[in-house]
Amino acid sequence: MRKGIHPENYRMVAFKDMSNDEVFLTKSTANTKETLDVDGVEYPLIKLEISRTSHPFYTGKAKLVDTAGRIDKFKNKYKKFSK
Repeated sequence: MRKGIHPENYRMVAFKDMSNDEVFLTKSTANTKETLDVDGVEYPLIKLEISRTSHPFYTGKAKLVDTAGRIDKFKNKYKKFSK
């Protein structure tokens, strides 16, 4: 391997899928201010909305999204302006 081509801050980082609380460790250079204790070792923490443990392509399960609730909330919020 050539020397001097890799970043200096390449280290183990904990990634946490917020939709199912699954945590996995991998190397990364991503900056973070939070940490997480995994098996007695403290790692920098990166929070994810979706990962391989929750994505429908990998799990084979589809998630139902409540779009009707969002539309109703929007209409109620702005109905005073439409009159």
